[in-house]
Amino acid sequence: MSVNRQIVSTATADGELILSIVENEMPTPNDDEVVVEMESAPINPSDMFPLLGFADYSKGKLVTEGNEQKMVAPVPEQFVEAMRARLDQTLPVGNEGAGRVIAAGANAKHLEGKLVSLVTGQCYQQFVKAPAFMCLPHKDDTSANEAASSYVNPLTALGFIETLKAEGHKAMVHTAAASNLGQMVLKLCLQEDIPLICIIRSDEQAKILTDIGAKYVINSNDDDFKEQLVDAMAETEATLAFDAIGAGDMADTLLSSMERALSRNTKGLNTYGSDQHKQVYIYGRLAQGPVTLGQSYGMHWGVGGWLLTPFLQKIGFERMGELQARVANEIKTTFASNITDELSLSEAIDPANIARYMPKKTGEKYLIKPQK
Repeated sequence: MSVNRQIVSTATADGELILSIVENEMPTPNDDEVVVEMESAPINPSDMFPLLGFADYSKGKLVTEGNEQKMVAPVPEQFVEAMRARLDQTLPVGNEGAGRVIAAGANAKHLEGKLVSLVTGQCYQQFVKAPAFMCLPHKDDTSANEAASSYVNPLTALGFIETLKAEGHKAMVHTAAASNLGQMVLKLCLQEDIPLICIIRSDEQAKILTDIGAKYVINSNDDDFKEQLVDAMAETEATLAFDAIGAGDMADTLLSSMERALSRNTKGLNTYGSDQHKQVYIYGRLAQGPVTLGQSYGMHWGVGGWLLTPFLQKIGFERMGELQARVANEIKTTFASNITDELSLSEAIDPANIARYMPKKTGEKYLIKPQK
């Protein structure tokens, strides 16, 4: 019988994080399931915490015990409590990926032999068993590398647009806007004529976006960053922002800038601020620490978390299917991702490679190739 190799993650109460490559039996599908031979699985920011938690991977060591490979890294004492919910549990990892269906149950024969993408939370393994309804079939000319990132980033980008429309906003702001996700959001906004204010941190990032067609690109390191932001918000009437930073005063800056833009031509005293609702959604935590809010934007505002899974549950299977079909049709254009490097399962748990993909640098995307 063939062996199924898989990366799993364990955080111990003793303060260690262990990434292991374990060997499991080949899965067998039931009538409504398929088995996918995984060919590509991206390492997304959303994979980082399940994979590594708060471990200090710079002090990680590779260990081989029999047929099992491990990476063992310390978890600083002050962070062990924050990981209590997962301590001493062995967890599968890998949110999404793509591969070929090699076995299908009686009710899923139509998928046999097809390239599909799927999201299971356990894609960093050679063979994945999944319900057939979770699989998105791709066109014959689509590669596994192209299909691998069909879920998290594309549906998040589409979800931002859906949220804007549902809440009645005219324009939006996006931080960390030069990322793979940010480029998708920009392409969608250009297609739908939605004004988008892109916040970046370098001239190199600005060029990435202006080459695509961005009109409003603002460097947060500029001395007049806030003035530029207010001017752009006043011109676009942006009252919605999606923030990937998730710590510090960025949410406060976004809300206060919206208020200044909305109140630019207002005269007299308005105790409760502008009467338009201003909303910031935090969808990523690229920075650690508390979110700091001030008092300079009246009472018509909100700060909340935005997460893909609850959003998809809210819109329902029919609309989700429509969005997925669009992703499959535009996977080479609107939803294309630039690949930085490909790693085997063993290479993915090497501290030297973790140091490459963990910083989540703008525009970089790493793929795990389970069959490599």
